[in-house]
Amino acid sequence: MSVPAASVVAMTRAPAIEADGLVKHFGETVAVAGVSFEVPEGSVLGLLGPNGAGKTTTVRMMTTLTRPTAGTGRVAGHDIVAEPAAVRRSMGLTGRRRRSTSC
Repeated sequence: MSVPAASVVAMTRAPAIEADGLVKHFGETVAVAGVSFEVPEGSVLGLLGPNGAGKTTTVRMMTTLTRPTAGTGRVAGHDIVAEPAAVRRSMGLTGRRRRSTSC
């Protein structure tokens, strides 16, 4: 059986984003407990979950805004702790602007 060349390239390419066992504690509070995922190059990732699930904290760790308590992360092949400047140069981040609920 033969495998298309594009599939071979995709299988050997490192993920664009990868997290392995990310943990974040704020004092006694565990905000993130061992999150792991991989995002292939050219993909879109959405983080879904209830309030307090650790979505924002995970994004803050992967974007070098918060240092993980444990675990590792890489963006475009750069370590989020050891190479924060390279991580920031290789990515873009935008958030949803909250609208005021006051009348």
